[in-house]
Amino acid sequence: MTAPSRSDRAGSFNDAAAQYAANRPSYPPALFDTVEELAGHPLTGARVIDVGAGTGIATALLQRRGAEVLAVEPGEGKAAQFRSAHPDIPIVRGNGNALPLATACADFLTYAQAWHWTDPTRSVPEALRVLRPGGALALWWNTTPLDIPWHAEQARRIACRFGRHPAVDQNGSGVRAALADPTGNLDFTHRKVRWSRRVPVDTHLANIGSHSIFLVHGTEASTAFLTEEKQLLLDAFPDGIIEETYDVELLVATTPS
Repeated sequence: MTAPSRSDRAGSFNDAAAQYAANRPSYPPALFDTVEELAGHPLTGARVIDVGAGTGIATALLQRRGAEVLAVEPGEGKAAQFRSAHPDIPIVRGNGNALPLATACADFLTYAQAWHWTDPTRSVPEALRVLRPGGALALWWNTTPLDIPWHAEQARRIACRFGRHPAVDQNGSGVRAALADPTGNLDFTHRKVRWSRRVPVDTHLANIGSHSIFLVHGTEASTAFLTEEKQLLLDAFPDGIIEETYDVELLVATTPS
């Protein structure tokens, strides 16, 4: 089978937008506390542009922090899901490589699970254009910590069946920062925030099944794997409840005041 292209992976989410919205993990309050700390100013009252907003998981949390938020999302399916779930938050179609925004219009530019879909040679200049003096670019990813045995075992099974997920190879502050801005024009500060959630086995399987590595391999291959995985997980977690643990990898860079 030909390896799925980057555009195939990016586009795969649109048909799974409802599954994504219902099962993907959120983000802990400590993440937003850390964003504010590194930016040097609060989200409350700030003009925030959430790019690659998807179904609005992070966007809604930013709004609850008191930010004035505008979402930017390239995918038709995800944008439709966003509008249905968050009719009070404005959203425009676009992507980080060519933002449909005025110059110096934002205090924060945020990317939750989305920066890796951009071309940094274009998205970095666009971020610098859109941010006001003293503004902050905040990038973050929920990543799976492989120091937890059951997570590591599952990651090995996925890699054996489908190949390593690109996001796994991007974990770690040095690698993330270098990939985020290969030119080195941004001075990123890195933090890691660990958190967890308890969910039913079916929610966990729907969560991992909403990742592009599953979506691009088709329903038959994904269903076969997830059926096998369900039995392995029920053997390990007989009560049917799993504690998913995440490390949020956060990168924040500020523009000159």
